[in-house]
Amino acid sequence: MSSERLAVVVLAAGLGTRMKSERPKVLHAIAGKPMLRWVLDAAEALTPEKIVIVVGPGQEAVAAAAAPHASVVQQERLGTANAVEAARTELEGWHGIQGRGDVLVLYGDVPFVSPETLRAMLALRRHPDGGEMIALGFEPADPHGYGRLILDGHGNVIGICEQSEIDADPQKSAHGAIGLCNGGTLLADGEVLFAMLERVGNDNAKGEYYLTDVFELANHNARRTQVYVAPEEEVMGINDRADLAAAERVAQERLRRKAMLEGATLIGAETVFLREDTVLGPDTVVHPHVVFGPGVTVARGCEIKSFSHLEGCTLAEGAVVGPYARLRPGAEIGVGAKVGNFVEVKNARLEPGAKANHLSYLGDAEVGAEANIGAGTITCNYDGFAKHRTQIGAGAFVGSNSALVAPVRIGAGAIVGAGSTITEDVADDALAVARGAQTQVEGGARRFRQSRSSEE
Repeated sequence: MSSERLAVVVLAAGLGTRMKSERPKVLHAIAGKPMLRWVLDAAEALTPEKIVIVVGPGQEAVAAAAAPHASVVQQERLGTANAVEAARTELEGWHGIQGRGDVLVLYGDVPFVSPETLRAMLALRRHPDGGEMIALGFEPADPHGYGRLILDGHGNVIGICEQSEIDADPQKSAHGAIGLCNGGTLLADGEVLFAMLERVGNDNAKGEYYLTDVFELANHNARRTQVYVAPEEEVMGINDRADLAAAERVAQERLRRKAMLEGATLIGAETVFLREDTVLGPDTVVHPHVVFGPGVTVARGCEIKSFSHLEGCTLAEGAVVGPYARLRPGAEIGVGAKVGNFVEVKNARLEPGAKANHLSYLGDAEVGAEANIGAGTITCNYDGFAKHRTQIGAGAFVGSNSALVAPVRIGAGAIVGAGSTITEDVADDALAVARGAQTQVEGGARRFRQSRSSEE
């Protein structure tokens, strides 16, 4: 039997050379969230007493991303058993390694192991007949290339046989037909785990200390070892960009399904791309080819039309956006407000019922309730040195192709004539026109054409 105490060790020291990137592998994002954060979120859901991340030399960025959890450095990359051993110093003050708690080992590049699966492993570990060490297994359609979990007649994991061993040793070919594969994640009594780690050797082709060896050692020491079988999707590891793309597909399918189960309609769901933190209210309709960046919250009953891009913004109930709209960070679209095609909104608020239906830029602005922004209107918010705000009052009408040079205020109920460049405040209910006087030359067009014809 185990106590209820738990510590988690996350292995994140790998170089990730196959990613061909200067960024540490575990910091590459899936659905906008670093894969390490996926792992930590699952670990945190178990409310462990301690989480320790094992990083490699020079991986301060990984340690920072894992904060506030403790990090230790695996000074030499001598294998996964050596990496877990590196966490010992952080766990020495935690009593789990003296037989009063469990240690869960996760991998920073295996992002989809769910809290539900981890809780099931804990339940198996803490059952009166549970083992002192639990492996996470899975059953792929094609097991070739994966390490196989070898069980005895009582369900004990007595060893893990790698594909390379199967290929090199015909006597182990029987293990190659076994479909139960190693998912990497391990849960064990802390005292037993570290006792077995002390006995792991490096007599192998790479001269490394493999964590998988602890199962064979535990079996030789009459320790009970068991396996919990998870869906294959949960144990997929990320080694290169192709794996990263495959993981993105998995994450997107999960997020789309979650959004639809919570009441949103995704038309052409496979073309809609969400972030892990995207919130879509019930009865919201998202048309094909919409992309959500980080930090988007959409209330009930909104409509987001095709080819729109949203990030760092909020939509109140009944707002309509797009098609071809861009909402940038700080955009707040009020109840029933409309942002139409080829309209960009940045750090600006549209109050309820306000409309900017096409071809406009609204940056650093306040647009009052029921105000109407004509096509081609822009807020000139940057003077080359600083950003300034534009205020447009409730019920105001700004004519097409107007330039509002901030800082400036358009009063409530005011009208700005089309083609105006407004540099001074406009009072409430005033009519403002600021454009050059129109000059008309009778017959001028005819004479211009005649002159061009004579030149030819």
